[in-house]
Amino acid sequence: MIYRFRIILDTEEDVFRDIEIEQDATLEQFHNVITQSFGFDGTEMASFYISDEQWNQGEEISLFDMSDGLQPVRLMNETTLIDVVHEASTRLIYIYDFLSMWTFLIELAEIAEFEGGMEYPNVMFVHGQLPDQAPDKEFTADELEDFMEGESEGSMDLDEYDDLGFDENWN
Repeated sequence: MIYRFRIILDTEEDVFRDIEIEQDATLEQFHNVITQSFGFDGTEMASFYISDEQWNQGEEISLFDMSDGLQPVRLMNETTLIDVVHEASTRLIYIYDFLSMWTFLIELAEIAEFEGGMEYPNVMFVHGQLPDQAPDKEFTADELEDFMEGESEGSMDLDEYDDLGFDENWN
């Protein structure tokens, strides 16, 4: 099967690419197609994040393992598209160059049959030009204050540890 994606740069201007790629391609292959279609050289760090319908950032799938080895890391070259994208989970967030934070919203638009004589991956449609710099990420004063105080969404106060409802010595 062939996955048809729309990859949208998170900016005010409309900048996107429509790409079709085989469902068993790795995320590293998808990363390479995205960087080439937007004109990047592909030498910067990048990660995909599984996303929900509200574009909340979920599990990270990284280009390289930069961990200390204590936590398992999913890598792009070991993960296929069909492993993370399907009819029930159609969205990914892709971040390229963690210093500039080029952020892309990716959505599976269609699952199609393989067409004989067609080469994949295929950039089907190009719209808009990449700006000279990555768009600024704007945060409200409240979000920045919450983050600085450790109260960002998803963070936990260490005093709440006892309320988690499990026995820390279970084994």
